[in-house]
Amino acid sequence: MTGSDPRRQILLELLQVGLAAVDGRRRTAATLRSLPGADDPHLRYHLVAVGKAAGAMALGAHEALGARLQRALIIAKDGHLEAGLNDLPDAQVLESSHPVPDERSLRAGQLLWEFVAELPPDVMPLFLISGGASSLAEVLAPGFTLADLRELNTAGLASGEDIAALNARRRRISRLKGGGLTARLNGRPALALFVSDVPGDDPAVIGSGILGPVAAAGAATPDRVSRHVIARIEDAMQAVSARTFDLRTWISDSRFGGDADRLAVRLAHELWLSDAQVCVWGGESTVRLPPQPGRGGRNQHLALAAARLIAGVDDVLFLAAGTDGTDGPTDDAGALVDGETCGRVTAAGLDVERCLAAADSQSALAAAGELVHTGPTGTNVGDLAVGLKLSTAEAQAWYERHSARTAVR
Repeated sequence: MTGSDPRRQILLELLQVGLAAVDGRRRTAATLRSLPGADDPHLRYHLVAVGKAAGAMALGAHEALGARLQRALIIAKDGHLEAGLNDLPDAQVLESSHPVPDERSLRAGQLLWEFVAELPPDVMPLFLISGGASSLAEVLAPGFTLADLRELNTAGLASGEDIAALNARRRRISRLKGGGLTARLNGRPALALFVSDVPGDDPAVIGSGILGPVAAAGAATPDRVSRHVIARIEDAMQAVSARTFDLRTWISDSRFGGDADRLAVRLAHELWLSDAQVCVWGGESTVRLPPQPGRGGRNQHLALAAARLIAGVDDVLFLAAGTDGTDGPTDDAGALVDGETCGRVTAAGLDVERCLAAADSQSALAAAGELVHTGPTGTNVGDLAVGLKLSTAEAQAWYERHSARTAVR
C-alpha cells in the first residue's frame, strides 16, 4: 500500500472490522454456546469441517465444546490452516486444492465419505461448512473422472459463470454435492453450521449443497440435519457501517454480481451520486478470462476498473477485497485505489486498459502499490467493497474525534 494517507487507513480499518464480524472461529463458538441443547454435558461430538474457514471454525467448536469434541476431520485450502489444529482430539487435518480440484480433493472426499459412514451411534455429527468446499473434497459419480471435474471447474471459472450455475453443474457429477453427504447420514440427527459466500445464503447452494437438503439428492431417507447460517456478507457490511460513527454512510440493500467491468461503472456511479461519505457493498463479481490470462482476481479487476472511472478525481477512494484473504489465484485480498492510481500505473510503464483486457490487474496494481494483503482470514462470506468520499483534512479530523474508538476489537 502506498503512503500514510489517513483515508486509506480508514478503509483498511473498516475492512478489518468487517472481517472480525464474520470471523469463523468467533461465530462458531458463539453459536454453539447459544443453541438450545448444545450445552448438554453428556452429548459428544464428531466434527467435520470443510472449506476455506474450516480451521477457524473447528477451533471455535473446540472452544465451545471442550472435551465433548472427541474426533475431527478438517479439510481446508492450502495455506488456510490455523495453528493449534493438531491439538484437537483425534484430529485429521488435510490441505487440499482450490479453486481447481486435484488428487487431494478426491482423497479428502473419500476420507469424508468414510468418516460419515463410521460415525458411532452415540455421537452428534457436527458439520462446519464454508465456501471452497466444492473444490476441496469430492466423491465422483460413476462414469466421471478427475479430468472431467477439473475441466468443469476450469471452464466455469474462465467463462465468468456465476456460482449458482457452476454449482448446479458440479452437483451432476458428484456423490457429495446436492445433499449427497446428507443422504449418507441415513436419517440420523446432525448439526450443521454454515459460513455463507453465496446469494441467498441457502445451505442447498453453499459448498454446492454438500450438507443441503437430502431431497436434493433424490434420497428417500429422512433429513434430520439442523442447519444454521452463522455468518454472511451483510454481517460484515453492518459492522463496517457501525464503525463509521458520524460519517454519512449508505449500505446497499442488495448484493452485487455480474461482470466486474460493468459493476465498476455501477458502483462508481452510486458512490459519485450518493450524499454519503461512505458507501458499502457486498457480493461477488465475475471476470471472463482471455485464453492466456495474466494474474489477478475479480476484486483486483473490479478495483482497477473503478480506478479508470475516478482517475483525476480528488477525495474519492475505493476498496474491493475478498473476505477470505485471497483473490483468484493470488495471495492478495484485493486492492485500494484512488484518483491517482492510473497515473501511478502509467508512471510504472504499464497500460491500465491492456492490463484489464489481459486479466492482469495484479501487475498494474502491484506497480502502483495498491494491493491489499490480509493473509488468510478464517472466514469466507464473499467480497466486500467500500467507497469513501473524504478529503485528507476531513479524514484526519475524523481520526482525532474517534481515535479512542477506531481500534479493531
